[in-house]
Amino acid sequence: MLVVGIDPGIATTGYGFVRPLADGRLEAVDFGVVRTDAGVELPRRLAFLHRRLAELLSLHQPESAAVERLFFQRNVSTAMAVGEARGVVLLTLAEAGLPVGEYTPQEVKQAVTAYGGAEKRQMQEMIRILLGLAAVPRPDDAADALAVAVCHLQRARLERGAGGSS
Repeated sequence: MLVVGIDPGIATTGYGFVRPLADGRLEAVDFGVVRTDAGVELPRRLAFLHRRLAELLSLHQPESAAVERLFFQRNVSTAMAVGEARGVVLLTLAEAGLPVGEYTPQEVKQAVTAYGGAEKRQMQEMIRILLGLAAVPRPDDAADALAVAVCHLQRARLERGAGGSS
């Protein structure tokens, strides 16, 4: 099952496509970021994000998606812009017909490192190890998106093991 993980943002949205292999390992199929230009008006930035994500989904044809949930931020205008980008991400995934899992940063950290309070560099190193990558994925938003996808796959494994459905 190919999963796309997304770390939404208005300036930079991370994406990561991950699939389990027959031997139980995980493979990073593709990852990176969608960047929008701060000098462009917000509606055009959101439209660009929508188009680029739709292109990536069409290219890779994932079977499921996972998105990081927003957490409280002190800067209200930043939180609003990230929320708008997240809405575009969810719309794009819904248009593609994908089931979507949503995870808090703590849930992602718990699934990837077994510690919900893990630091960013611990998360990045675990993603490198779990995906068998030569280096930590860059930029940080791409590594975060891969972590969200890994979290989704770990949850699916746990649910199947517990007799649940995914």
